[in-house]
Amino acid sequence: MGRFYSRVELVEQRKRWKQESRIVVFTNGCYDLLHPGHIRLLEQARSLGDVLILALNSDASVRRMKGPSRPLLDEAERSEMALALEAVDAVTLFDEDTPRELIAEVLPDVLVKGADWSHFIAGREEVEAAGGRVLTVALEPGYSTTNIVELILSHQP
Repeated sequence: MGRFYSRVELVEQRKRWKQESRIVVFTNGCYDLLHPGHIRLLEQARSLGDVLILALNSDASVRRMKGPSRPLLDEAERSEMALALEAVDAVTLFDEDTPRELIAEVLPDVLVKGADWSHFIAGREEVEAAGGRVLTVALEPGYSTTNIVELILSHQP
């Protein structure tokens, strides 16, 4: 089971992983309603290294991005669910609109995003400048938190 880290703790732990020559993979997102597409993306990301960090948008960050009705689950619940996944070694939160600053502090060896973000990957420049790789993974067709929420709401009387 993974562990939750504050930003400061994560930066310190990253230094230890680097000293141990462990390959650190980083991905991020809201992960508001966990679905099979999320699980498969996280498993793919984890297969690229020794440690997977999942940075979750804070509740305030999700609201700014998705609107006042989101997140459906608060950051503590989303963190708990993510930490229960075998693929996830570390979870942290970020409050900014993008995780660029966090990525610049952690400087993972591999930065992974879903292919729907290939047009803009926050932290790309910092990771590549440090010699890391930036990869996109194909999304699982048919899975979208927004679409699931809309489907649920459309079935309400």
